[in-house]
Amino acid sequence: MTSKETISGSNFIRTIIEDDLAAGKNDQRVATRFPPEPNGYLHIGHAKSICLNFGVAERYNGTCNLRFDDTNPEKESVEYMEAIKEDVTWLGFQWDAEHHASDYFDALYNYAVQLIQSGHAYVDDSSPEDMRTMRGTLTEPGTPSEGRSRSADENLALFEKMRSGEFDEGSHVLRAKIDLASGNMNMRDPTLYRIRKTHHFRTGDAWNIYPMYDYTHCLSDAIETITHSLCTLEFEDHRPLYDWVLETLNTPSHPQQIEFARLALEYTVLSKRRLIQLVEEKHVSGWDDPRMPTITGMRRRGYTAAALRDFCERIGITKNDAWIEMAVLENSIRDDLNTHAIRRMAVLDPVRVIITDLNTDHTEMLDFANHPQNPEAGRREVPFSRELFIEREDFAENPPPKYQRLVPGGEVRLRGSYVIKCESIVKDDAGNITEIHCTHDAATLGKKPEGRKVKGVIHWVSAAHAVAAEVRLYDRLFDIPNPMSAPSLGDAINPDSMSVLTTCFVEPSVAELMPETRVQFERIGYFVADRHDHSPSAPVFNRTVTLRDTWADKA
Repeated sequence: MTSKETISGSNFIRTIIEDDLAAGKNDQRVATRFPPEPNGYLHIGHAKSICLNFGVAERYNGTCNLRFDDTNPEKESVEYMEAIKEDVTWLGFQWDAEHHASDYFDALYNYAVQLIQSGHAYVDDSSPEDMRTMRGTLTEPGTPSEGRSRSADENLALFEKMRSGEFDEGSHVLRAKIDLASGNMNMRDPTLYRIRKTHHFRTGDAWNIYPMYDYTHCLSDAIETITHSLCTLEFEDHRPLYDWVLETLNTPSHPQQIEFARLALEYTVLSKRRLIQLVEEKHVSGWDDPRMPTITGMRRRGYTAAALRDFCERIGITKNDAWIEMAVLENSIRDDLNTHAIRRMAVLDPVRVIITDLNTDHTEMLDFANHPQNPEAGRREVPFSRELFIEREDFAENPPPKYQRLVPGGEVRLRGSYVIKCESIVKDDAGNITEIHCTHDAATLGKKPEGRKVKGVIHWVSAAHAVAAEVRLYDRLFDIPNPMSAPSLGDAINPDSMSVLTTCFVEPSVAELMPETRVQFERIGYFVADRHDHSPSAPVFNRTVTLRDTWADKA
């Protein structure tokens, strides 16, 4: 199955799991989870984690839960939660169970009470500024606050008042009592609970305190009997705390946290905070802007789920952070669309061609394959008439060296049609070419011309039958490989990341395509019918990717 292919190659996580299975650990179970916070839309970096967690579970006949880490009510919403579920499903995965951290709020509170009773947690009423100072530095140990020496009964009473809403936000926190001299700053009495008098989209106003991620995550894993908790490398220093909570509470399940390198993709930012900035500062039109690295944006751009899964397989799973070239991602979608996208003809910058030796009412239907390498894709009829549109760049009055398209007095083959010869051109008062007058060789339909060789082949659309369309040309949002190296995100924006063409023409069958249909416009690139704006009466197409890597020459 597709998701098994995602982790088909050897990687260190697979080795760990297979060693665990061989040793009989976890009753030879494999249970993973994908735990997003519903505070934004998923991006391509999340796709890597999705493919890993669901792929591992499927490969080893295990389970994978979808768990929403909904412990920050100020930033979370049902909209984001539903979008995440849609993205995971679209990528081709189905979770075994859906959970929320908020499902465990009562259990987490009871666990916190146990920590207080055993002397492993205390309420601290120090100011945030004092707390930061008392944590110490990398070379100096932290210093205890007054709350650290309180009795368990005093701390329990204060913790209950935190819960009941008797204290202001920021005035009290619950901290673990671990080691203020630890070389790992995460172990210097980290915060477990803080006061937030905020409405939660699932629990309403039932809680005035919310647990911190490091405390919530490990216990949620344990409650769900996860066996392998796969997360990115920034949590490596948090693993001792993960283990400390589970060991101190002696939970019946103790998952193993394993870290892997997060995705770093050139010409892209994958920080949720930065993505929010792009939306709020209107560098993009929204979360699903086709230039965004969000899964919904990439889907609207025309990326396929199969291509994203293939990309995740190509980059693999490693322990070391490394930049991935954008070409790797773009090659994944090119390979997929080259195999599966139907072919059509479209002219984006039209100039009129008149075949003067045909009657003014001449029309014939030509037979075209929908895909040159896939007979099962079927065939279609394409109208051909006396007047056509071709790309303006496919004619040169003064051609450069090795130019093999239409020139004055020269011949070119129309794709799937006849050989035509340019006899004259018509210009407007500004010197712009408005018409190209040609003759055709009637004996060249499906045949080579007698006694001469015609090298160039160009595409075309019948002017009498053409359908006007809007075509949006998208490119990389940033014009430098590492946008974060610029003084600001705005300084790194590629000014040519989007252009909208409103004078395009497509062959009639293109207008009949359903939204999200992917197509190769021959000789131009791969495009998709916009999932929101496209309709038969007003076709709108987004460019997914060019036929080749046009950025290689810019590097």
